Amino acid sequence: QYLRPEQLWVNPDCGLKTRRPEEVWPSLQNMVEAARRLRERYMVAAH
Repeated sequence: QYLRPEQLWVNPDCGLKTRRPEEVWPSLQNMVEAARRLRERYMVAAH
């Protein structure tokens, strides 16, 4: 309602810099999946 879909960003800066790769990987995978789902939902609706 207030923002266009291209104005939304997934921000991974939530303590990932201080963690080991094996701790970070699942979080990054979740963020990628969340971004994919949001794009699928809102980019289709926007066109």
